[in-house]
Amino acid sequence: MIKLKTKEEIVIMRESCLLVGKAHAVIAALLKPGMTTQQVNDLVEEFILDNKAIPSFKNYHGFPAATCISMNEAVVHGFPGTHELKEGDIISLDIGVLKNGFHGDSAYTYALGDVSEEIKRLLRVTKESLYLGIDKARQGNRIGDIAYAIQEHTEKKHGYGVVRELVGHGLGRELHEDPQVPNYGKKGSGPKLKEGMVLAIEPMINMGVKEVSHLSDGWTVLTKDRKPSAHFEHDVHITNGDPDILSSFEEIELAEKGNINLSWSYHNV
Repeated sequence: MIKLKTKEEIVIMRESCLLVGKAHAVIAALLKPGMTTQQVNDLVEEFILDNKAIPSFKNYHGFPAATCISMNEAVVHGFPGTHELKEGDIISLDIGVLKNGFHGDSAYTYALGDVSEEIKRLLRVTKESLYLGIDKARQGNRIGDIAYAIQEHTEKKHGYGVVRELVGHGLGRELHEDPQVPNYGKKGSGPKLKEGMVLAIEPMINMGVKEVSHLSDGWTVLTKDRKPSAHFEHDVHITNGDPDILSSFEEIELAEKGNINLSWSYHNV
């Protein structure tokens, strides 16, 4: 069942969604070769707890960490350990927080140092597809309109693989609510979008084939051909006008450029 949110609930949800963006920005400012993925996770968890919120992912169906950390050919659901980041890696962080009864959920893929033009293009196109999908998140449209816009840009225009097994979702008091939001599909198909719906739209795009496999850890999803994958995610409120993006990449992008002051990072959000 699709759960519509009231205006008052959207105000509360926006706080959770923006907090996720700030958690990302902390990492974006500090991320560098030599850090372990466990250190990244611990910084995220500390920030969330310091801001009186709960990591949504930790212990969710047994997931062992506060952050999904997926590197290079890992699509999603990787978790931290002793692995050290190195120059040329890409790392996708998917972070969720629960605050005041509502979840925020956002993902972003980071490049460490100098990466190839091919990888830069993958990240750029995947992020572009997210915003093209968001532009279709309008009352009266259907889920398939979002899905088609993402697939058209990534798969049909640029030849990338759009993962089928993993999709976006509704968001609210539960981390995963109806409806599912695929990144592929037909225009005019699926549930109709209504004011008050909140969707986590999240293209997961592979440089090579669309097929994926799973590690024996039971969580980590890898590209079948072991080529890199990118993942970007925003939380979007359906209104009677333009799409309302509840999450934000603004501080992340400032931090990537070294133009952010982290004095707000702890205890001040």
